[in-house]
Amino acid sequence: MAAALRAVLCVAGAALSVYALHVEHHAAKDPSYRAACDLGPSVSCTRVFSSRWGRGLGLVEPVLGRESVLNVPNSAVGVIFYLLQGLLGTRRGRLAAVTLLGTSVASALASLWLAGVLLFGLRDLCLVCVSTYGVNLALLGLNLRRWKVERKRPKTKKRH
Repeated sequence: MAAALRAVLCVAGAALSVYALHVEHHAAKDPSYRAACDLGPSVSCTRVFSSRWGRGLGLVEPVLGRESVLNVPNSAVGVIFYLLQGLLGTRRGRLAAVTLLGTSVASALASLWLAGVLLFGLRDLCLVCVSTYGVNLALLGLNLRRWKVERKRPKTKKRH
């Protein structure tokens, strides 16, 4: 059951991230572009993805500059995160469980940060963003449960 739920969450997260990349790409080429998720002036994912906060969590640009190789779209990092979660989720063992949990904690913290930016900074409701935050929190729950199970499992001795 957990494996199927993880697969659904990872596919949904990756699809949302690819869609966000699509919107950002088209908005950069055509300033009049309106995505399907743009429902009004204060409900606009295009505005959010095109803002400085849509890349590097809004933190890379002020430090390293807009053109920095590290100032990548948040959604590109999201695609990698969901692929990692999906692939590593098929592996057993403590290292996989710890890595899944650690990356989930990082994604949850990033989600909380960006939700605060949406609410207090941009004053926007990005439906794609909020959906992504939900996926991230669900993965965090799955990974926390898995880590607790792995932690209780007896260690096996390695053969040399």
